[in-house]
Amino acid sequence: MTALPKSCNVPFLTSPQRSSARVLRMGHPTVPCLPSMTWWCAASPAHTCDALICDGAVRSGKTVCMALSFLCWATACFDGAQFGICGKSVSGVRRNVVAAVEPWLRRLGLRWTENRTEHYLELGCRGRSNRFYLFGGYDEKSAALIQGITFAGVLLDEAALMPRSFVEQACARCSVEGARLWFNCNPESPQHWFYREWILKAREKNALHLHFTMEDNPALSEAVKRRYRTTYSGAFYRRFVLGEWTRAQGLVYDFFDRERDCAAPVDEPCEAYAVSVDYGTANPASFGLWGRRGTVWYRIDEYYYASRREGKQKTDAEYVEELWRLLDGRRPDVVVVDPSAASFIEALRRTGLRVQKADNDVLWGIRVTAGMLKEKKLILCSNCADCLREMELYCWEEGAVRDVPRKEHDHAMDEMRYFAAYLAQQERGDGFYAAAVVRRAG
Repeated sequence: MTALPKSCNVPFLTSPQRSSARVLRMGHPTVPCLPSMTWWCAASPAHTCDALICDGAVRSGKTVCMALSFLCWATACFDGAQFGICGKSVSGVRRNVVAAVEPWLRRLGLRWTENRTEHYLELGCRGRSNRFYLFGGYDEKSAALIQGITFAGVLLDEAALMPRSFVEQACARCSVEGARLWFNCNPESPQHWFYREWILKAREKNALHLHFTMEDNPALSEAVKRRYRTTYSGAFYRRFVLGEWTRAQGLVYDFFDRERDCAAPVDEPCEAYAVSVDYGTANPASFGLWGRRGTVWYRIDEYYYASRREGKQKTDAEYVEELWRLLDGRRPDVVVVDPSAASFIEALRRTGLRVQKADNDVLWGIRVTAGMLKEKKLILCSNCADCLREMELYCWEEGAVRDVPRKEHDHAMDEMRYFAAYLAQQERGDGFYAAAVVRRAG
């Protein structure tokens, strides 16, 4: 491995600074895109910094700017080195980072190969080559995946969504002379560890902190920006539209108005049906029956059973009977179930139903659900009394270090969230498959 001087000639252009400037002209960026692309160049006042932190609004261009800058820096300053590109999942890294920069790599004259078996990119130009490993930091166990490797730099996409142990392990692997750290994220709670340990201590850690808004991405039309402004509300609006680190408080779905947002029971048959399930024995069990008309899913009926209130717990077999009773002859495309309800899932499958274990990422699921409710992709019918009751009581936990909904009035809320998360995954094409492919481009 060779570490090259900061002022070295770049094979594909004449200098690191000119390399970044060319990318900037092609993308027509605005401030703070410029310093995020050129901060590492010898002419930049920030070139002695050890890290770059980009935070702010969604769709503000920070991921593309940072990823391009990271790859240009690595190619300009190293040969034969290893780097890390990290996200919440490997598939997310491919979708959000790799796919976003592929067209720019070709235009810059960079050649690359991707090994999907071992999850790395080989990126080079005119005899110079570096390897970029892709990692997913999904939970606390993920830190073990990155142990033992030595990096010359690491890019952490959506750093605030990764466990602290994973982020710190990735940083610890950057022991090569001249190594640097690259972080981007959307804001979370001001009590979040990343905000307290990195953003508030940026000067102490010799990091350049740049804040982005939607206005920094000229590729966004006014119509798109308007849609984002109307999709989010409350803390999520302040975070994802204004780019503020702010605490979630009050009602989770504070924008919801029963009189305005409910629909009368829909005429049937619907074009498709689905069921969402939050399973409970001691705690309440909630089933939501959804019917699709066009692109809209209506919650047309529900089943809600509180064993403590009723004084009797039900078995898996009894709950299966209740679900079929709720269906009343309808055939659902899928039943999305609380992933912890293993025995109930098996009991449902034995009856011939297609069952999907739900994604239980709470905060992401709440954001997805809120967006679908505001965009009228999900509509609650007026006869769904228990779901509507919980909508008006479901609150954030006050004083919590991280955003956590209060563990009450949350059973219909959980299964509605499961269903919204399932729809979101279908929309973006997330699937579960295994493949061994080597792809070449450039």
